[in-house]
Amino acid sequence: MATFALLILPAFNRVYGESAIRLTLGELAVFNRTALGGRVGDIAETRIGGVPYVTFEAGELTEPDVRFLSNLSSMYALFQREGELLRPIAVRPLDVFASDLVTILKYAGKTNEHFTRLLLNVTAVSAARPADMLERKLSVLDPLCGRGTTLNQALMYGYDATGIDVDGKDFDAYSAFLRTWLKNHRLKHAAETTPIRRERALVGRRFQVDIGRSKERYKAGEVDRIAMINADTLRSRELLRARSFDLLVTDAPYGVQHGTRGGGEGLSRSPMALLRRAVPLWRELVRPGGAVGISFNTYVAPRDELAGVLAESGLEVFDSEPYRGFEHRVDQAITRDILVARVP
Repeated sequence: MATFALLILPAFNRVYGESAIRLTLGELAVFNRTALGGRVGDIAETRIGGVPYVTFEAGELTEPDVRFLSNLSSMYALFQREGELLRPIAVRPLDVFASDLVTILKYAGKTNEHFTRLLLNVTAVSAARPADMLERKLSVLDPLCGRGTTLNQALMYGYDATGIDVDGKDFDAYSAFLRTWLKNHRLKHAAETTPIRRERALVGRRFQVDIGRSKERYKAGEVDRIAMINADTLRSRELLRARSFDLLVTDAPYGVQHGTRGGGEGLSRSPMALLRRAVPLWRELVRPGGAVGISFNTYVAPRDELAGVLAESGLEVFDSEPYRGFEHRVDQAITRDILVARVP
């Protein structure tokens, strides 16, 4: 057995940086249980030369193993330990666009992009076929997408993504951002915003972009598609086809920066009323074998209560170790955790 060491990406967010090692331990443990087939052992935090690393033991790492490890959310570099020396291993992350796609946009209430990547990763490898994370163009839905952090991370991986959000200002901000970003990076694309009508009544707006990673791919019709719908998530089943997504990944309102609306009931600070109504609708949008990942503030959405909502909606909830290793403090009003489930 060989010993390997992951160097953690320096975090500009001090609070998240304090949790990064522990969150990476949990993320690697989930990868080990799903994508890596349990071949990794002795996952631990180890200081080497005074610097903290996540270390683990394994036999020879296969090419797919290295590719999975390359996408860990806070991974900066991967080494094999040889005595007192560290031998670098070339990593192969999925990223297909410049990193500023997920880092450049800043606003109050934005979810840390490393955490968004973690949530997408853990959800993807918890689907029936973890290898699809590397081998297929997955289709991702964020039904509470805000200003598109999840959409941008999915796009970074070369996936197609659709988001829904009721806030018109967030819709306008995201569409303006993505159009500008694509122009600045000189990427061939076609973007349009269209009204959504049902029985002649305006129920929302749809922003859609088809993006070519190169001019040649764009001309050949090989595009990555991002769509954002400005509408109530409780209408998601009307607006989207059943079983059309591989993954559903969302950050539930925390009850602090974000409020929620539930069918004309006014602004609520608790997300649970919304989630009880929305999760059964969302479940119908995910293909069998697909996975659902939700992050939440434990102060306003107790873990056991949310797990019950997912189970009552017919989802297989992963609520034991290693899926219980992600609770962490964001600020005095928010302690964040995640729940992951699979559609049978």
